Amino acid sequence: MDLQQFQFEQAKSRLSTLKNDPGNEVKLKIYALFKQATQGPCNTPKPGMLDFVNKVKWDAWKSLGSISQDKARQQYCDLVGSLVAAEGGSSAQVAAQPAGSEATYETLLVTTEDNITTIKLNRPTKKNAITTEMYNDIVAALEQAAKDDSVLTVFTGAGDFYCSGNDLSNFTKIPEGGVELMAKQAGDLLRNYVNAYIDFPKPLVAVVNGPAVGIAVTALGLFDLVYATEKATFHTPFSQLGQSPEACSSYTFPKIMGVAKASEMLLFNKKLTATQACELGLVTEVFPESSFQMEVWSRLKAYAKLPPNSLALSKQLIRSTEKDRLHAVNDAEVERLVERWTSDECFNAIMSFFQAKSKL
Repeated sequence: MDLQQFQFEQAKSRLSTLKNDPGNEVKLKIYALFKQATQGPCNTPKPGMLDFVNKVKWDAWKSLGSISQDKARQQYCDLVGSLVAAEGGSSAQVAAQPAGSEATYETLLVTTEDNITTIKLNRPTKKNAITTEMYNDIVAALEQAAKDDSVLTVFTGAGDFYCSGNDLSNFTKIPEGGVELMAKQAGDLLRNYVNAYIDFPKPLVAVVNGPAVGIAVTALGLFDLVYATEKATFHTPFSQLGQSPEACSSYTFPKIMGVAKASEMLLFNKKLTATQACELGLVTEVFPESSFQMEVWSRLKAYAKLPPNSLALSKQLIRSTEKDRLHAVNDAEVERLVERWTSDECFNAIMSFFQAKSKL
């Protein structure tokens, strides 16, 4: 067999694998719907007979015929949403019951011990990405912590990640009212979520046990202390996803680190190491990974023995000069994000993200 014949047989074998593997069939469908949603019906020349892989992709796109871009978008969202749901359903999460409450949280662990209420994000298999349901649960957990007998409230994550930010599968759950209704509902949810941090009456501490992304980073500007392991990173890739800052970071970040450094993060997707974040004032202190938990919790337990009213009233004095400003910034950021979420630019950026994850 000569080299050309060998290459031909190898290509045919790969083509057979592409066609017969159910996983690749789904990827082809995702590819085709992405192309139809972003470019419309297939109008590119058919690849040559020996270009087997691109020919299969072209056939999948061409098979969608003249369905509209809006319909292709909806089918794309439905398909990705079903895949995410199926994947998520196989990884059970531990439900927890917060002290003094009848509520349970499917993806949070809420405990109170040594005068400290701990809210732990508990989706380690999903890097603690925040779903729509989790946003509501976190607000409820914060409301409960504000009323309980604890002195401090601590946020942290289960597993190796602190939090990978917003679960982008939230954007695949489009209600009957369309994208506009989805954006409005998401805006109302985000506004309430951020307000829960702004209005929280007790000292709020982030124990950043690993990488943090998106809203997990921007909300840190509303915490009173941020302790991080040396392996933590801080990333806000908003422009990559066609979005804009949230959690008052358009105000808190320039105030904390200066306009130039804040712009590097919020506009140009700069990822910070824990040391860099500490040098800029976003992180209070960085600890070695080997002693992180021991050192941080030893310190927090000591803080929790301080007079609770003194701590709460002192925090309220510090926050009172900023509270109205923060609420106004939150409203403005939500308004801008609602506009972003209904834009083609944002939708295409998010679809590109999913498309990159499903590459053949």
